[in-house]
Amino acid sequence: MTMHPDQLHVDAQTVRRLVEAQFPQWRGLPVTELRTPGTVNAIFRIGHDLAARFPLVGDDPAQARASLVAEAEAARELADAAAVPTPEPVAIGEPGPGYPLPWSVQTWLSGHDATVEDPAGSNAFAHDLAGLIAGLRADDTRGRRFGGTGRGGHLPDHDQWLETCFRRSEDLLDVPLLRRIWAELRTLPEVDEDAMCHGDLIPPNVLVEDGRLVGVVDGGGFGPADPALDLVAAWHLLDETQRGILRRELGCGDVQWRRGMAWAFQQAMGLVWYYLDSNPTMSRWGRRTLDRIVDAWTASRGKAELEPTGT
Repeated sequence: MTMHPDQLHVDAQTVRRLVEAQFPQWRGLPVTELRTPGTVNAIFRIGHDLAARFPLVGDDPAQARASLVAEAEAARELADAAAVPTPEPVAIGEPGPGYPLPWSVQTWLSGHDATVEDPAGSNAFAHDLAGLIAGLRADDTRGRRFGGTGRGGHLPDHDQWLETCFRRSEDLLDVPLLRRIWAELRTLPEVDEDAMCHGDLIPPNVLVEDGRLVGVVDGGGFGPADPALDLVAAWHLLDETQRGILRRELGCGDVQWRRGMAWAFQQAMGLVWYYLDSNPTMSRWGRRTLDRIVDAWTASRGKAELEPTGT
C-alpha cells in the first residue's frame, strides 16, 4: 500500500540496473530492499557497506538534486558534531530507466531502529540521548538561523496543519482534549536562541543495540532551529522516568521542555490518521507519543489545581 497520493515506485531490479549503469565499481554487489517504517525514502542496501536512498515523492529532478546536495552537506556537518556514528554521503545518482529523480548513496550503519528495539525504559539510552543532543547544541551555528517552514520555528505557524489533523482524527482520538492542549502549547514564548539540531529524532532515525544509542540516521535536516526541537525525542522515545533523566542532564527550563512537547505533539498528530492504513507502525508510535503528552499535560494540570493560591 502506498503512503502518499503521488508516491513513486522503485524496486530492487531497477536499483540494480541504475547502480550497474552509473557506478560500475559496485557492479555485482547484492541489492536488497529494506522494509522500514520510514516515509520519505525507499532504502536499498548495496553490498555490506552502502545504502541507497530513493525519494518517494517529487517530480522536479533539479529540485530533487538540490535537496540531495543540501542534505549531504548537512550530513557531513552532523557527522562532525554527533557523539555517535552517522551515515556518510558517498555519491549522488542520476535519473534513469524506471526512476525519474536523482538518488543518493551513503555508508551503511548497523543497529536496530527504535521501532524494532524499543529503548523507552533504558536509563543508559536516556543518558546517551542527552549526550547526543547536548553535543549537537554545542556545535557552532556560524551565524545561521532557522529559515524553513517546518518544525523548529514559530509554533502558531502550524495552526492550519493541526486543524486538518483534528478534523481527520475525530473518529480516532479525543480531539476536544487535544485541541485544548494545542491551544495552550501554541502560545509558549520563544525564549532560546537557535541552536544546531538533528531536526527529526524519531524512532526510525535512531539506532539501538542492547538498550544503548549506537547511531543516528537521516541527518539531512541538521541545522539551526529552536533547541527544543530535538526534545521531540523525549516524547517519541522515552518513558516518564527516562524523560526525567534527559531533562535533568540537558538542564531544560519549563518553557523549553514544554516547547519540546509542542513540537512532538505537532508531529504525532499527523502520524496517527495519515498513516493509519499505509504505515501502521508510524501511526501506532504517533498515538503512543500523544498518550505520553496527554498523561503529562493532565498530571501538570492536576498539580496546578492542588497547589495553594495564596491569600
